[in-house]
Amino acid sequence: MKTWMLGLAALVAMSAGCNNKQEANNAPKPGGGKTIRVGVVTDKGGVGDQSFNASAWRGAQKAQTDLGVEAKYAQSTVESDYARNLRNYAKLGYDAVFAIGYLEQDAYNQVSKEFPAVKFIIIDGQSAASPNAAAVRFKEQDGSFLVGALAATMSKSGTIGFIGGMHGSVIDRFEYGYRAGAKMARPGIKILSQYTESWDDSNKGQSMATLQFGQGADIIFHAAGKCGLGVINAAKNQPAGKYAIGVDSDQDHLAPGKVLTSMVKNVDNAVFDITKQIQNGHFTPGDHVYGLKENGVGLSEMKYTKKDIPADVMKKVDDFKAKIIAGQITPPGVKTEYDAFCKANKLTP
Repeated sequence: MKTWMLGLAALVAMSAGCNNKQEANNAPKPGGGKTIRVGVVTDKGGVGDQSFNASAWRGAQKAQTDLGVEAKYAQSTVESDYARNLRNYAKLGYDAVFAIGYLEQDAYNQVSKEFPAVKFIIIDGQSAASPNAAAVRFKEQDGSFLVGALAATMSKSGTIGFIGGMHGSVIDRFEYGYRAGAKMARPGIKILSQYTESWDDSNKGQSMATLQFGQGADIIFHAAGKCGLGVINAAKNQPAGKYAIGVDSDQDHLAPGKVLTSMVKNVDNAVFDITKQIQNGHFTPGDHVYGLKENGVGLSEMKYTKKDIPADVMKKVDDFKAKIIAGQITPPGVKTEYDAFCKANKLTP
């Protein structure tokens, strides 16, 4: 009798354990949506770039923490990795796959058609004409305009610099927005510009920045992925009053006091928002555009340098920001728009 009762007690305990486990599996996830799996395919810079790819991965990690989704990433090292990595996540039955960067456009177009049940989202690209595909783009020129205004007004030498990664429409928006803001704030400013034609050669970024500092630039804005880490390293070796400006993520902490500000591009917010929409069954295909008005871009909090920026300089920058949001200023994103902007405002390009 005693043995039978012990056995019954064990059976009841086992049953309760199974029920508890089943209840745990069926319990609502953080955020209230169903459990989904999200894959992130980086470009060559990888999540260690502390910039563009890192921001995208932060958004996926936030979704993992706050929404209970499962998130993984795959780093691409050569061009052929793009399609392979996107396809691998789709074959594994992931609900959503993010292609990080316009260099993945062709792979995204191709693979999104092969797997119509999977949601594909490209960052900085064009949406494929498919109900399972979306694209996120940013008005980088909005935030870069503010960066240019700040750099030109803070410059002691009257010369500032820009270092881009690979030529293309995205980096055009950074450069021409930066140029327009600088010229609007200080018409006589001189702007040096170079391109690394790479996203991951930090040594090249450092040598270019060192050259520009030597040519008189005292503030250099980079939009060059991991190459930009070299720009920031170059600024560390410069005397007081010379700065780098970071990009995409808040990079101010990489060289406290030597990164004047960062043009923050909230890729993490976009990845999180779209993941949440997918989880809740509200995915919207097509293009999603984030500018200053949508809090998609902006300046970092300038934790280490705010004290060095005069109040009248910040007021000028804030005034430009308000005018952009109100539609009174439309920062240019390509050369033809920049030329027209300069002509309309009687500025020398």
